[in-house]
Amino acid sequence: MSRWNRHFFLRSLCVFLVGLCSLHVLAQTTNAGEAAQPAVANETASPSRLLANSNVKLGIGDLIEISVFGVPDLSTKTRISGSGDVYLPLIDYVHVADLTTDEAQLLIQKRLEDGGFVRGPHVSIFVNESASQSITVIGEVNHPGSYPAIGDRRLYDIISAAGGLNDRAGRSVTIEHRGDPDQRVELQLSSNLADDTKNNVDIYPGDTIIVSRAGVVYVVGDVGHPSGFRIEDNNLSVLKALALAGGSTHTSALNKSRILRQTANGVQEIPVDLKKVLYAKAPDMAMERGDILFVPGSAFKTAMYKTADAAVALSTTLAIIAVQ
Repeated sequence: MSRWNRHFFLRSLCVFLVGLCSLHVLAQTTNAGEAAQPAVANETASPSRLLANSNVKLGIGDLIEISVFGVPDLSTKTRISGSGDVYLPLIDYVHVADLTTDEAQLLIQKRLEDGGFVRGPHVSIFVNESASQSITVIGEVNHPGSYPAIGDRRLYDIISAAGGLNDRAGRSVTIEHRGDPDQRVELQLSSNLADDTKNNVDIYPGDTIIVSRAGVVYVVGDVGHPSGFRIEDNNLSVLKALALAGGSTHTSALNKSRILRQTANGVQEIPVDLKKVLYAKAPDMAMERGDILFVPGSAFKTAMYKTADAAVALSTTLAIIAVQ
């Protein structure tokens, strides 16, 4: 083989080898990218995970994930026992209750290093469920109970997690702080929570949210539609209640109406002359939760209108017979 042919062959071989190496590197990069993609998807698929945070205090019942960087066999997911301990491979039981995540991480790292198990360990703790730092919702929601205080939570977030307000819910909400029961926050929610941003306050671990039941007043007796009606903040008057009940009938004895109110000393009867109230000759009265507005019927009027109804029915019957 001539010198020129040998030189051309060696150059061609070098180009071929370089191209082959480039293809191999490209294939490895593509495979690595494809392998990393599901990992990102899995990380996104678990939004409930709370990253290690020095502000998170661990407590009994918390479900935590403990991972040791570079040593997957030592990673574990466990719940803190009633004694405040967790069992970890190699280092046995570790008391972590009442420690922050940062403090617990340092303690486990020290135990691993002092025992000679891992050199320069790096431990991370993730809180999956914070039973000790939960938020309690009671009262008129669809699913009362305790909910984990993961991340920043606001009042409407917790109400939504509890299934929202039920049909009996009022607009009064009380927030009690753990360790400071005298420091209560009283809120009056709007009928449209989407527009009520002022009362969407921050909720903290250990808080208890109490959703009140709406008050009910009753209108019974000789009215169009006797029923019970929701009342908020005692802003329902007797005239409004009467209107909601379909108004009075032609046999109602409006001047003999009365409110029956339950008191500590028993049922109190409060006379209400609805006839004068209707003609603005007497002030309208505010009703309270549990009040019963009783509108009696007039025996004389009832008898008179029964007779009139009978006469109308008779005349109608006679008219039909006459037509036939």
